[in-house]
Amino acid sequence: MNAPSHVYAPDDPETALKYAVQRIRGFGRVQVVEGLIEPLSPSWDHERTAAKLRQQLTPVLPALECMAGSGDLDLAGSPNWFVPDLAVVPRELAKDGGALVPDQTLLIVEVTSTSNGDTDRIVKRRRYAEYGAPLYLLVDRQQRTCTLFSVPGDFGYTRVNGPHPFGTPLPLPAPFDLELDTSEF
Repeated sequence: MNAPSHVYAPDDPETALKYAVQRIRGFGRVQVVEGLIEPLSPSWDHERTAAKLRQQLTPVLPALECMAGSGDLDLAGSPNWFVPDLAVVPRELAKDGGALVPDQTLLIVEVTSTSNGDTDRIVKRRRYAEYGAPLYLLVDRQQRTCTLFSVPGDFGYTRVNGPHPFGTPLPLPAPFDLELDTSEF
């Protein structure tokens, strides 16, 4: 008899839910937000915004020994399994195939959609701070603004740069040390 490839304690609903979500077929990618399974189906204009951000970040990634992508983030101890629109992570951490945790990122970006903008504005902002993500960039397409949250603390992010209207250059601090052009978002 073959041993199961993944084992979880049957009395651990968090692990069971996250195990099941990673194996859902026919829906593409899904995430778990506060215990609710949320299918991901971004529109092309949403993807266009994420691509513009990725293009601007790409030149600095080799020097940082990082990569940008939308891999899974596990918020252990909570009913959350997030798939950010974009995260910058050390290449070394991205090679083992598993989920990372927010404090292993250098930057997390969420681009809002009409259907779930409040999730990005409220839930993910709070949870990313709670789990130590150093920088969280919220690109709010409905409000046409960008806000950079930094310095996570016990009650959320302690520094907020924005909201800035699209078109306003937005500086990303070290280790990026670059200015984002938000005019094409």
